[in-house]
Amino acid sequence: MQIKTVGVAGTMESSDIVVRVEPNTEKTGGIVIHLESNVIRQYGNQIRKVINDTLTSLGVDSAVVTAVDKGALDCTVAARTKAAAFRAAECADYEWGGGK
Repeated sequence: MQIKTVGVAGTMESSDIVVRVEPNTEKTGGIVIHLESNVIRQYGNQIRKVINDTLTSLGVDSAVVTAVDKGALDCTVAARTKAAAFRAAECADYEWGGGK
């Protein structure tokens, strides 16, 4: 999946996360994750892992992700990341449900 533009999903409500996915314009590429969370010390690594794993499963190998977490569960992090990635790829060819 090719990230073409900016895609955003989520809200600033409690137990949610806002995920912004955009193209990585650096020559080195890769997935870069900027995370803000009140529970970053306890769950920061897990949140980053869910975001990275979700993008990787979609075939994204280059993107900049900015996430503001408000206590979201892993399934919410994955869903918001997936929605933002599809929006950023300008792609509507998706199936919701099952898996990451």
